Amino acid sequence: MTNQPPPMPAAPPSVALPAVAPKQVVTRRRVLAVAVLLAGALAVAGIVHWLGRPSYDEVVRGCQRALVAQYEAHGRGRPAACDGVKGDDYDALVLNTAMGNLGWLDRDGTFDKDKMLEGTLDEP
Repeated sequence: MTNQPPPMPAAPPSVALPAVAPKQVVTRRRVLAVAVLLAGALAVAGIVHWLGRPSYDEVVRGCQRALVAQYEAHGRGRPAACDGVKGDDYDALVLNTAMGNLGWLDRDGTFDKDKMLEGTLDEP
């Protein structure tokens, strides 16, 4: 008894074996799987980025706080916190802040015509 394998059968003459082993071909299934994983990762990253950004209301509130601080410091110009606020909304915030500094608004922020006409200010 020998440990040698049996002899290989002769290959038919019409089948020629390549001299070098062929490279592994990337299958369509693998390409599709990579594309799906990449699209899923991009979707998750986009959602995380979108959820991490402040809402427009938060930007407006920040702008309002910046305008109040600017008026108290006698500053001028548009604060950097107001960069994301639309023009009409910014104008309304500036007017509201000016009216509040002039004392024309009640403690809850509503307009008081009598205070404006009399020129009286709220006492803290």
